[in-house]
Amino acid sequence: MVSGDLTGKLIVPIKRSGKVYETSFLGLKEIARSEAELHLLEKRVADAGYYPYVADHEELLETGQDREKVTKIFSELVVERMRSWIKLADERLRGTGVKFYMMLGNDDDPSIVPILRSSASVIDPTTGPVWLDDDHEMISMGAANHTPWETIGEHSEEELREIIKGMMKDVSNLKNLIFNFHCPPYNSSLDICPKLDDQLRPVRIGSNVLMAPAGSTAVREAIERYQPLLGVFGHIHESPGEVHIGRTLCLNPGSEYSQGILRGYVIDLEGGKVTQYFRTEG
Repeated sequence: MVSGDLTGKLIVPIKRSGKVYETSFLGLKEIARSEAELHLLEKRVADAGYYPYVADHEELLETGQDREKVTKIFSELVVERMRSWIKLADERLRGTGVKFYMMLGNDDDPSIVPILRSSASVIDPTTGPVWLDDDHEMISMGAANHTPWETIGEHSEEELREIIKGMMKDVSNLKNLIFNFHCPPYNSSLDICPKLDDQLRPVRIGSNVLMAPAGSTAVREAIERYQPLLGVFGHIHESPGEVHIGRTLCLNPGSEYSQGILRGYVIDLEGGKVTQYFRTEG
């Protein structure tokens, strides 16, 4: 299951000069002197969650001055990447019987929804409650509370309460229910991140960055009220961990995608119980 943050955050322009390619990536100047080296460079950029874009110097200058063109290119790269992932999933999973759930998070481009739902192997769990097996039901929400970044999938806490309330109306097995919510519960230790000022810069006390909870109060209230079996979250990359809120086990694997590290959890469910779980990385 992949629960949000499907799309990258930025384009990495790669300047083409004949058979030489140059870029600045993660603070370092990179030069590729062949198609093979370019392919490796593009792969490194993609593995970090970004989108490589190769063009001549003049085209890069022209594009950089046209915000609409940049937006169009970004959307095209997002769609292209998503199509390649869905194609890979269909090739690998067709005929296996494996259920692969994937949903958008708060800052994912909605244009990929039709691609996601066109798959023969990938299931978008946000369309309603889904049964993982005969005992365990799951509801999913990719939306988040307001952030300093003003992303497309943000809602007020009251709106999030109504979304959750609406989903709960269709739940038939509350005891064994799983919350698959992109946004973690407020002040749960799974939602701690740097506090930002009005210029989106980390607030510092001396040499230390001030950390603060940024999760959703509506999600926290829903966990406390309904007490599902399990809650799986993401969104706040800096806060991996596990915590119980009442009977509910809550997990956030965290993320280090900019270093090319994919983190997750393997969770075993049996007879209405979480029998074991462990954090993974790759």
